[in-house]
Amino acid sequence: MGHLSVSDLVVEFVHDGYAVRPLDELSFEGEAGELVVLLGPSGCGKTTLLSCLGGILTPTSGTIRLGDTDVTALRGRALEQYRRTQVGFVFQAFNLIPSLSARENIAMPMILTGHDRQRAFARADELLALVGMSDRANHRPPKLSGGQQQRIAVARGLGHEPPLLLADEPTANLDHIQAEAIIRLLRELRSQGRTIVVSTHDARLVPVADRIVQMVPVAAVDTAQPARVTLPAGASLFEQGDPSDLVYLIDAGEIDVIRILADGGEEHLARLRSGHYIGELGPLMGFPRSASARAATDVELTALSPSEFRDRFLHR
Repeated sequence: MGHLSVSDLVVEFVHDGYAVRPLDELSFEGEAGELVVLLGPSGCGKTTLLSCLGGILTPTSGTIRLGDTDVTALRGRALEQYRRTQVGFVFQAFNLIPSLSARENIAMPMILTGHDRQRAFARADELLALVGMSDRANHRPPKLSGGQQQRIAVARGLGHEPPLLLADEPTANLDHIQAEAIIRLLRELRSQGRTIVVSTHDARLVPVADRIVQMVPVAAVDTAQPARVTLPAGASLFEQGDPSDLVYLIDAGEIDVIRILADGGEEHLARLRSGHYIGELGPLMGFPRSASARAATDVELTALSPSEFRDRFLHR
């Protein structure tokens, strides 16, 4: 098994002409035998990170190492071999083939990648026992509960005994009883020495994690009092991609809202005047700034904490 190291990982793509960075210089470590939980809301880059770890998506920059292998340097057949032998996937939607039995769903990926048929089915039987599903071996997915299907999906991901198992929101579609069973199974699997990386927004996984990677910055304790801010014309209030902390009420003057495009150009989105507020969604949702805000004139603003903004504007 191998040590997992992610260093300064950046993924950037262009959408409607502007650059989006779901991952921006992300770094973390994971030891063999650890359950690593990627925690954050939808849209924060969890699935993007799993795709990079699994060799499906090539990051813009940064490095991923599993043991002695530099995953980000792999290309062609070497990358294909990495995906086939070093990493297993467990999908949120299970992705089981409805016409195949549980046993066949586990064995088929091994057969398709060159394993002997008899050995593939023998391995499937081992994995069915491991995940407590031997009595459901001949059941097709439509006859299985969500939790049972997820167990089969986990077993399928372990077919070639990968040192790295990636699970994308494995408890998202399950009730609390089924989710508890999957969490218990993941804890048991880590004892075999493999690294398990799970993406989730489900706080139930936090207490059992060996390591937690916060995909968005943890907000500081919200005790800030409203404060006055003044800016001269042309000054920046915040820039696209900056961390979000405060919401601003415009007391006097005008603010331009500008989106920075991938080619370095700018798109003017709006001009806000006295009485408007700006920058509320980032602090409330834990996202970085989605645009820049610059003073079109001399401006006076009141800076509000998220709780103060909610009390003043959202809870009326």
